[in-house]
Amino acid sequence: MKTLFRGFLLVGLSVALILPASAQVTKDYTKLVNPFIGTGGHGHTYPGAVMPFGMVQLSPDTRYDGWDGCSGYYYTDTVVYGFSHTHLSGTGIPDYCDILFMPTVGEAKFKREDYESGFKKKNESATPGYYKTLLDKYNIGVELTATTRVGVHRYTYPPSAKDGNVIIDLQDRDEVLDSWIEVVSNHEIRGYRRSKSWADDQSVYFYAKFSKPFRTYGIASDDQLQGGKTKVQGKNVKMFIRFDNPGEVITKVGISSVSAEGALKNLDSEVPGFDFNKVQKDAKVAWNKELSKIEVSGGSPSAEKAHDKQVTFYTALYHCMLAPNVYNDVDGQYRGMDQKIHTAKGFNYYTVFSLWDTYRAEDPLFNLIDRKRTQDFVRSFLAMYEQGGLLPIWPLASNETFCMVGNHSIPVIVDAYAKGIRGFDAEEALRAMKSAVNRNQFGLESYRKTGAVQSDDEAESVSKTLEYAIDDWCIAQMSKMMNKPNDYKEFIQRAQYWKNVYNSENGFMQARTNGTWYTPFDPTEVNSNYTEGNSWQYSFLVPQDVEGLISRIGGKANFEHKLDELFTTNSKLTGNQQPDVTGLIGQYAHGDEPSHHMAYLYNYTDAPYKTQYYVNKILNEQYSPNPDGLSGNEDCGQMSAWYVISSLGIYNTMPGQQQFQIGMPLFGKAIIHLENGKEFTVLNLNADISNSNIYIEGMKLNNAAYNKIYLDYNTVYNGGKLKVTTGKVPNRVYDKALIKPTSKITDDIIVANPYIIAPSKTFKKPFNAIIKCGDKGAKIYYTLDGTMPTINSKLYTAPIPVIKKTTIKAIAIRNGKSSFVNEGTFIKIRGDIKLTLVNPYLPNYADKGNETLINGIRGKTDWRLGNWQGYQGVDLVAILDFGSVKPINKISLGTLQDSNVWIVFPQYVQYWVSDDGKDYKLLSTVKTKVDVKDLTVQTQEFTADLNTHTRYVKVIAKQYGPLPDWHPFKGSPSYIFADEITVE
Repeated sequence: MKTLFRGFLLVGLSVALILPASAQVTKDYTKLVNPFIGTGGHGHTYPGAVMPFGMVQLSPDTRYDGWDGCSGYYYTDTVVYGFSHTHLSGTGIPDYCDILFMPTVGEAKFKREDYESGFKKKNESATPGYYKTLLDKYNIGVELTATTRVGVHRYTYPPSAKDGNVIIDLQDRDEVLDSWIEVVSNHEIRGYRRSKSWADDQSVYFYAKFSKPFRTYGIASDDQLQGGKTKVQGKNVKMFIRFDNPGEVITKVGISSVSAEGALKNLDSEVPGFDFNKVQKDAKVAWNKELSKIEVSGGSPSAEKAHDKQVTFYTALYHCMLAPNVYNDVDGQYRGMDQKIHTAKGFNYYTVFSLWDTYRAEDPLFNLIDRKRTQDFVRSFLAMYEQGGLLPIWPLASNETFCMVGNHSIPVIVDAYAKGIRGFDAEEALRAMKSAVNRNQFGLESYRKTGAVQSDDEAESVSKTLEYAIDDWCIAQMSKMMNKPNDYKEFIQRAQYWKNVYNSENGFMQARTNGTWYTPFDPTEVNSNYTEGNSWQYSFLVPQDVEGLISRIGGKANFEHKLDELFTTNSKLTGNQQPDVTGLIGQYAHGDEPSHHMAYLYNYTDAPYKTQYYVNKILNEQYSPNPDGLSGNEDCGQMSAWYVISSLGIYNTMPGQQQFQIGMPLFGKAIIHLENGKEFTVLNLNADISNSNIYIEGMKLNNAAYNKIYLDYNTVYNGGKLKVTTGKVPNRVYDKALIKPTSKITDDIIVANPYIIAPSKTFKKPFNAIIKCGDKGAKIYYTLDGTMPTINSKLYTAPIPVIKKTTIKAIAIRNGKSSFVNEGTFIKIRGDIKLTLVNPYLPNYADKGNETLINGIRGKTDWRLGNWQGYQGVDLVAILDFGSVKPINKISLGTLQDSNVWIVFPQYVQYWVSDDGKDYKLLSTVKTKVDVKDLTVQTQEFTADLNTHTRYVKVIAKQYGPLPDWHPFKGSPSYIFADEITVE
């Protein structure tokens, strides 16, 4: 009966009357938030105290090492280092955890292993804006709360403690470039920390005040106390302060990227007193205001399951609001991308934009429920462009990390503009967008020159081509809305470049190399042609032209079948290990973002019920109200935003398009409280009757029958009510009759590039080269003399014999329009050398085949482009057989060093000679000239003058061995990357 009563009580609470977000909030939504969701598994979240989009994220630090230490905290850890003031939510790369405070008793110690403490989960709790734990080692209770720019600590020392300390550690975690601490008075300290990690140059100032005077203090440099000094500067600066009879001590810490004075202004403005409870209460009020923007109720006939879904929902909404983060002080000052101080006038300046992730769902969600803040995001982007010369890609603490691919501030800007958010300079925005995609970086030059990023030129070429085409479509839409026809024409053509990596013969997105397709090809292989994924996970990434993709695949039925195979295949991932590719349903990977729109693509077929099935499956199987309740990295809100907006029954598959796909509403009732004062309600009352009611049988919009499987943005924004009737069995007739969404490029259609079919870029025996084009009816013209082909060049009608080094250039022409020139050069390998490898190379890091080392094609400094052969744990041992004794004058082995990724030059290369292949004599040892500490990515030739006659030469490249102690992955085995052996 207790369980039953509890369930009725929870359901009753969930349907309480909710006022618009601008009015007083009467319900405590924070009780439905569990900040520990995502702190286990690979979610990489943190549980600490933070305000919505706050500058301060005050949270415990329990783990810095390994991938699951990115946020500084992991759920199963039982030792806490201290409590720092900045944290990243759900990223896959570590940073932050700046300005660490740790209360202790007894002798003050400065090494982490000495001052850290155990803690128990039973003593740990968290709600939005508040965190609590007990330090077992010291019996000190710790409570944390925060305002936007200030972290507030409450330490409760044991009654028996006659004195108590607070350790302040500025050296902890990442590389410190500079730091200092200064004692202002017996109540106040201030300091500075400049560090290098994911952000190359991050500055954090702090100002701390204490509720009672400290009796004494000590500042240490390199863990040695500097007696009597009130200020110490260096790269390893720490401090202790000591209180008599401490009892309860309140510590408030303001931070700033600008100055210690700015940190003090933030502190005095936001927390003028030491009322911890008031700060905590205000944080709860702020969170309830934000969380009340969406009201959900029901979701299951089981009260317990309904409660779990609501906890998952509101925690997801909470996670959406942890980033981006305010970065300007209360007076508007902030450190810009040029590392100079600027003032934000009329807006807040933000940082921490995980744009490759969030443009897909989080930013479209904000365009519904947080339009004012979205406008500030865009104005922040333009400030970054003005100060740094580039729209942001992944900005962190006013540093550009260049993380991930694409230029995805562009779809955020365009989606905001398309949805009526216009409080920014549109002309400057368009200028900035065009500048971003017309620069020469990350394969953009290759993309513009050839219509696709070539894998010979740039790693992750397929992903970059597809993401660049999405950005270009967005620029085209912005140009159209601003009446810029010339720009529209250029960028709507570029938006179709996805066609140049679509292989019509196998139906997959495949890398282009040397005029042909990258081979061998396996759509399950995770390799350097894709960003955190494989061809399955990228072959549907054309949200700007879904109908164009459907046409290429062969129509709706074929497209539906291809989607079915994606979700149901039993094939496993192959190739490189990639921890981000998680949450697998077939080859669909919900744990990584490129898959996030794919379940909604069935709406473009005659089987929208499959969208409903898979959306429901993902909502219920890939999320839970547990520490491991996320199937992948939270990624600054994207993983949670997918849950929030999908559970409302809608999803914007392409920013800038004005259609929300209708999926499967998870809750019996959901109300979106819009900033214009209106409400949009989604009802799925049958969800409260049975968990099996997952197929839409009918819809009404504002009480009138509705026959579209999408909603226009304005329909939602203007308020109204969508009521869906759901059942346990799909209605195929009803599905087929529904009006489908549109996503199609019809203007300035391009001709896809032709491609050459050849065995490889090198050959020993003559072969016939075949040229094809994915566009039916296109004619192909080619040249073999190095000139550019035109319509007056030779018409391709039959395979081309290749018997020597040959360069083929070809174009495809249809309806008077020409493709880009497609070029391939095929090299005949010298046949007088036989090469044998004693130790096998690594299949995942190799240009495959023994003859790679003697094919005349040299590897580039970017090892991901291929041509290198990788060895780990064994030496490279190669035997050259010249067929008979011949004069050998000089020999050389080309190698690569990129110590950051464990690729290190061999200690030395030896050259041994033999006439019979049995008895070898050492003729030369060539040592490396470059230290492993040199982090420059570079190549080195190990060259020896042999001046001898021999039949066999044995080449031995000696591994460096385990990585040195200074390396972040010390002790791990290094790699040798080798290419090309040259012989004179």
